[in-house]
Amino acid sequence: MRAAGRVFRTRGFAAAGMRDIAVAAGLSPGNLYHYFRGKDELLFFCQDRSLDRLLAALAAARRDRRPLADSLRDLAAAHVLCLLDEVEGSAAHLEVDALPPALRRRIVAKRDRYERGVRAMVADGIRRRTLRAIDSTVATRAFLGALNWTAHWFRPEGPYDPTHVATIVADYAVAGLGQAATRADRAHRQRRADRGRVRPVQDAARGPA
Repeated sequence: MRAAGRVFRTRGFAAAGMRDIAVAAGLSPGNLYHYFRGKDELLFFCQDRSLDRLLAALAAARRDRRPLADSLRDLAAAHVLCLLDEVEGSAAHLEVDALPPALRRRIVAKRDRYERGVRAMVADGIRRRTLRAIDSTVATRAFLGALNWTAHWFRPEGPYDPTHVATIVADYAVAGLGQAATRADRAHRQRRADRGRVRPVQDAARGPA
């Protein structure tokens, strides 16, 4: 699976062949066909394993009793690491449309379950006013989109390792959801605005220097 992920990533799924994957895995094509009937099945297993990891990270985040932003940040970092590190080249899981219909339905169902779980966390944060009052569906898809896009531009030979990149991207994605202003924040801003309106009147009352 790791070898298949590397080949899918470097050559693209359409151009990858079972012989390429066998060479990358140090196997003969006959040995590879003993375990997998074709590259479609290999792609399915790469995607399915990635989604199992994402669902496990989601379950851990939902059990977390820390502030929601911290839970979402850990979930986001785990999501990015799953794409970049834990299963080499598992960015292949983005190639859902390359799967045959029967396998694609299974992956899409699992992916949708993950997205619904993340959206429930975001919606809860909006309801509790720990996140900005925004549409939870749009916010969740923007959040996940930022995480998934990392797989397109990350290069293992680049200056940062996957863990460092995951941390940066997770911070960025969670910041995009924003934090709701507290009552104290709103009151503070209102006092500052009021002072800004009062000062010119006081200055005018003193007259010219």
